[in-house]
This record gives sequence, C-alpha cells and structure tokens, in this order.
Amino acid sequence: MRILKEQSIGLLIDLQERLFPHIHDNDQLLRNISILLDGFEILSVPLIVTEQYRKGLGETHVSIRRNIDNFNPLEKMVFSCCEDKYFMQELENSGKKYVIIAGIEAHVCVLQTTVDLVASGYQPVVVEDCISSRKSNDKVVALKRMIQEGALITTYESVLFELARISGTEVFKSISRLVK
Repeated sequence: MRILKEQSIGLLIDLQERLFPHIHDNDQLLRNISILLDGFEILSVPLIVTEQYRKGLGETHVSIRRNIDNFNPLEKMVFSCCEDKYFMQELENSGKKYVIIAGIEAHVCVLQTTVDLVASGYQPVVVEDCISSRKSNDKVVALKRMIQEGALITTYESVLFELARISGTEVFKSISRLVK
C-alpha cells in the first residue's frame, strides 16, 4: 500500500526537554526529526504534537518548538495518545488515514499509540530513524511488536520521497536538499 500525502498526518510524540538528554543517540534523533518535520512543512502534511505531563518532563525540545508554525501541543497524562480525547478529536477531524509517527519513547508512548491506532482503524507509519528510547534494546523490541501489530516501518527519507511521489518538481528538489 502506498502512503499518500493527502491521507497523511504527522504525529510527534513527547520529544520533551527533560527526557530528551537521556535518550539513546539523541543528537542524531533530533537531526532526523528536524528533517522529517521540515519535509512535512514542504509537503503540507499537517502535524499533531503531544507532550506527556509537561510539569514533569518539560516542553517540547526548543529547537523543534521554534520551527513549527502555530505551535500548539496537546498535553496528555496517558501513555497512548489514543486514550486522550482531545488527540482523538483532532485526529478524527483531520480525516486522515495514515499517521506518520516520530518521537519518544519507542517502547512506551510510541508503542502504545501505534497499537491503539491500529485498533482504531488507522494505519500507523512509524519512522524508525525518528523514534528512540533511553535504552537501544527497548526500541528494537518495540519495533518488532509494532510490526506484529500491523504498523508500517519506514525511514524519514523513504517516507518523504513516497509522499512527494514525483521527481523534477520544486517539492522534490526541496526534499532532495533536505535529505542530503
């Protein structure tokens, strides 16, 4: 199945300042997520951002916050985004089928959200190089579970070019510059 731009929405889960320094390979993760989100902007893919218990984990990483127009994250107390009524309202109102997921932690909020999205009739698309956990093995095991549950696994470069679909356009050229 092809992931179609018109049927896609991005989801950035809990990339928050107090947890971020403890995440495995966090510098590379931040670079990858920044490229993915810049690509979403070029492609006009809408984005939902969540924050888990802001008082304890802080706000979304400052470099991400600064680069998102009309930044308005949804605060949640549940691990799965799907158990938050405001998230589900926003997702349902979007009318999108594919939920392209980045964020932390892979084995907690990302995994539980992915499982619940499948159960709710959505197609989660987990961007492997845009998720992480404190321990690398937790991410590995979470990815295996997500595959078993029906998620599509991809990379930021692959999904951006799949959403772009056509070479030679200004969108394609902009995406190409991003991933170089």
